[in-house]
Amino acid sequence: MTDHCNLENYLLNLEGKGFKFKGDAISFIYFGKQLTGSADFLVSLSIELTLITQKRFDGSFYLSLLETLKENKITTRTQAYSYVKSIGLLKAHS
Repeated sequence: MTDHCNLENYLLNLEGKGFKFKGDAISFIYFGKQLTGSADFLVSLSIELTLITQKRFDGSFYLSLLETLKENKITTRTQAYSYVKSIGLLKAHS
């Protein structure tokens, strides 16, 4: 299936777990994806890491993180977590 379905399923899964996106957050997520030309996997990781570090969806943080992960050629979850730990966004034991 396409990457679009993967991101859509990820967002539906979050909502199914009780997370509610406010306002136009979903549109902003897709805007960030299009702006950066990122794959759904990287977009989903950026959302996940935004929610973990900010405890809520912060659009500007998400977009900045997405751009940073893309610029640093992050392609796996392990790389993403290692990177955010290395820049101090997550504690090493997280």
